[in-house]
Amino acid sequence: MCLVFVCDEDERVIGRQPATGACPYCGGMVQAMDVESQWRFCFLPVYFKNKRRYYCSLCARKLVVQ
Repeated sequence: MCLVFVCDEDERVIGRQPATGACPYCGGMVQAMDVESQWRFCFLPVYFKNKRRYYCSLCARKLVVQ
């Protein structure tokens, strides 16, 4: 008998808005995205978290705030 447990992470974009500053790589406009992440274990939601991520709108790089 083999047991298989399914674990996955679901991410969904909630909203987008322009952020201040410019991309250090290409000088493009920075965009802030609100992302909701959800961990599931055997199709049961276990963990919810909202995150804000920053991306460049021209080169599409993920930017890190320091």
